[in-house]
Amino acid sequence: MDNNIFQIFPIESFIDLSMYQYGYEQCSPGHSFGPAARNHYLFHYVISGMGTLMANDAKGVSRTYHIKSGQGFLIFPGQINTYIADQNLPWEYTWIEFDGLRVKEALELTSLSANAPVYHARYKELREQMMNEMLYIVRHPGETPYHLIGHLYLFLDYLSQSMRSAIPVQSGRMRDFYIKEAINFIEQNFQNGISIEDIAHVCGINRSYFGKIFKNAIGKSPQEFLMSYRMARATELLKLTTLSVAEIGEAVGYENQLHFSRAFKTVYGISPREWRNRHK
Repeated sequence: MDNNIFQIFPIESFIDLSMYQYGYEQCSPGHSFGPAARNHYLFHYVISGMGTLMANDAKGVSRTYHIKSGQGFLIFPGQINTYIADQNLPWEYTWIEFDGLRVKEALELTSLSANAPVYHARYKELREQMMNEMLYIVRHPGETPYHLIGHLYLFLDYLSQSMRSAIPVQSGRMRDFYIKEAINFIEQNFQNGISIEDIAHVCGINRSYFGKIFKNAIGKSPQEFLMSYRMARATELLKLTTLSVAEIGEAVGYENQLHFSRAFKTVYGISPREWRNRHK
């Protein structure tokens, strides 16, 4: 394998779980990256060697972690961090940058947090399966996006299983029912002029309580989720059809083209027209 592999995932329209970049590197002694902050989650698994991670905790205080082979580290969105390869035994690692509407929920099955970003596996076999999924993605950039996303799901499953957090997974809670109902309603009605009040009404709860449990479960407010969902659907139409920007805005629930363009730029940082030109 090359000493340094870097790949960008070409599709941005996966919603629940998506990938942005991935790669592999055999670092030179003292090689460093940062200080920097990411927009998404970034997980490194250390195959061999060792190094140091310096990352801000939830209160913004910088903490230092010494990480060796068989361990890893998760960088959270917006978390300022720097990581440095050891001078004598520089680390070799593989990494994936990922995000999605269900990622926060999935990470709750682990003990990883901004205050505890170091990955410690409890089960060696599952840890190796996780590493294999990461390396599979790195070694097969030519596979279809759906194929690679399938392996990303397997990576996330092995990540959580190998840690087996002590946090109990409670099923059948009313909160889970409300969230499922809300997401189903959004998926079926995003093209209409639905409001957060409409979604809360379908769930049979008041807007304030709905907003609180939704953000706790998904990591985004209902407004942010609805906007992200609509914009993801918009990118599909921009890439796969010749519809005008105004027509696509209407198709995802925006009667006003200006409001649609502003919302799109909030999510993707560029206008719908510019996005289409880049992804032709």
